[in-house]
Amino acid sequence: MARALLVGATGLVGRELLQLLQSDPQITAIVAPTRTPLPPHGKLTNPVGDALFELLSSLQQPVDLVFCCLGTTRRAAGSADAFRYVDYQLVVESALTGRRLGAQHCLVVSALGANADSTFLYNRTKGEMEQALREQHWPRLTLVRPSMLVGDRPAPRLMERLTLPLFRLLPGKWRAVAAKDVAQTLLQQAFTPGEGIRVLESDRLHCYRG
Repeated sequence: MARALLVGATGLVGRELLQLLQSDPQITAIVAPTRTPLPPHGKLTNPVGDALFELLSSLQQPVDLVFCCLGTTRRAAGSADAFRYVDYQLVVESALTGRRLGAQHCLVVSALGANADSTFLYNRTKGEMEQALREQHWPRLTLVRPSMLVGDRPAPRLMERLTLPLFRLLPGKWRAVAAKDVAQTLLQQAFTPGEGIRVLESDRLHCYRG
């Protein structure tokens, strides 16, 4: 049995993961801070507020697992600094909050191509985020690196709509992957025995075939 902190519950992967956590008998309680209210559920505690950083700071309920599904793009965020705030600072703060609340396993959605030395902002930020999490010395850290995510977004991204046909045909780790499969992988990994750091590239996930 485990209690979970879920950050990013309204996002593409987070929505799928929340449903899985709610239906899994191994999960006894879920803490999911969000900007907009989530549908009520018997397992769910849902702090709501505009500032996620402040919501995380106020949490006191002990947890065993922390799932972080935060992610945006520079275009959606509005600037490079705003993008980095979400994809680096808030992810790192989510993990630190989990540690403070007693979690022993941190599971995070990163991205294919994450590399702290990359010249590309997106890949570099993801790589620096992963590096910061490694430096937190988790008993267990799981990083999943999906390729293009497929699912029902409230606001579809134009570039993703244009390039999805290509990503459906690409081989191996480049093939598009369904958000629900990423969520399922996270849940499976949460209860798979092991310790230390595990990185799952996109070809280790269930690839989208639709």
